[in-house]
Amino acid sequence: MYSIHTITNTILLLSCFVGTQYLAAQQVLRAFMDNDILRNANISLLIEDLNTGKTIVDLHAKTSITPASTMKLVTTATALELQGADYQFTTTLEIDGKIGTDSVLSGNLYVRSGGDPTLGSEKMGNHFFLDKWAKLILTSGINKVNGNIIVIEDYFDSQVINPKWTWEDMGNYYAPGIHSLAYRDNTFRCVFKTGAINSKPKILGTDPFIYDLTIDNQLHITATKSDLAYFYGAPFSKQRSVYGEIPANKDAFTVKGDLPHPAEQLVADFNSTLVKNGIQVLNQIETISNVQTAKTTLTTELSPSLGDIVQQINNHSDNQYAEYVFKNLSAIHQQPGTIANALKIIKNYWESKGLPVEELNQQDGSGLSPTNAISANFFVQLLRYMRLNSQCSNVFYKSLAISGKTGTLKNFLSDTKLEGKVHAKSGTIAGVKSYAGFIETGTKTYVFAVLVNNAHGTSKEVTAKIEKLLLNISAFE
Repeated sequence: MYSIHTITNTILLLSCFVGTQYLAAQQVLRAFMDNDILRNANISLLIEDLNTGKTIVDLHAKTSITPASTMKLVTTATALELQGADYQFTTTLEIDGKIGTDSVLSGNLYVRSGGDPTLGSEKMGNHFFLDKWAKLILTSGINKVNGNIIVIEDYFDSQVINPKWTWEDMGNYYAPGIHSLAYRDNTFRCVFKTGAINSKPKILGTDPFIYDLTIDNQLHITATKSDLAYFYGAPFSKQRSVYGEIPANKDAFTVKGDLPHPAEQLVADFNSTLVKNGIQVLNQIETISNVQTAKTTLTTELSPSLGDIVQQINNHSDNQYAEYVFKNLSAIHQQPGTIANALKIIKNYWESKGLPVEELNQQDGSGLSPTNAISANFFVQLLRYMRLNSQCSNVFYKSLAISGKTGTLKNFLSDTKLEGKVHAKSGTIAGVKSYAGFIETGTKTYVFAVLVNNAHGTSKEVTAKIEKLLLNISAFE
């Protein structure tokens, strides 16, 4: 609990403030803290002048608390530093055996996974790569495959779900399994037809069609206007349950879930594409961890640049992309990539740069785990480094959402004097609201991080308090 006495003592620690600036800082912090919403919350807050390093406001800045999706800043900054903005993921199409004079391949087709989160993605990259592959196979003189389609999945380990994630998230599109091979954003869509309130919604089908998928439909049709449905299910399992609420009287209402086995789905879709192009495959589905036979590469599919992927992660808070970038930090050094090694690499790198890694307790790449913990001080030092010292400074800065304009900040500070002037990452999970980034006043640049846990109010109410704080700070000149 924060008393007026505690707040006043905290303000006395503010450095480099005298006269009216000191009084202004005192008033700003009191206004932020002394209310029913934030009085008993856990808060880590730090705002500094980017160029001078002067502290503007400091409240438990070195205390590590749950950051939610602002953790993506650590993941993306590390990836840009270690791999560069031009880095690209690869997926290769390979064959073994021989192509006969009858255009029959006596061997297999192989898809070698390389941890590319954009393969078949609707967000970026070539969504129609399978058509390109089929045409390439034809031009290679193959119209029949006496063998299998095999996905080699040895780039990451088999722990596709982070053990620090919660059961209520597993099975949902925003918490997909991080398999060696990603496909179609590791997401499927289930379409429902709904009638009157309190009636039972009917499942019309899924996209893509998933062989042997069973869905236990426990949805309720209510007066809600939005998607309040959640899928539940374990990795690789084709048994899914869906609970929650969806709107009434919809001919086709879509709910997204985690694709159970992306590699298996790719093989099924690839086979269909080959058949459509007149290529017969003797067998269809096989996924294995490693293959030692000699193979010939037909083509290498390249992802968009890491810089573009980081833009998607930070601007739109993309969990799947973030987790692939995170685990790839390990895989590029030693395969299979693991969560534990990725965490070590991140900690070691920022320790080498002098950042206070004792204030960083990272568990995943996206911030989805409620056991993540980080301080406002660590965020501010990270952001300062990326803005002033990183060779990827411009790419990183441009990846951040802009207040009132883009991404997850589209409604944040809109129609205020700070619209378009805050570049930041937001974070939201149950009981957590956070922001970290930069305030551009026109004459000064402030670097800030504010993390709020367990406030006594709605997410919207906490956001309003943070908006007012930043507006008041921006008045300091």
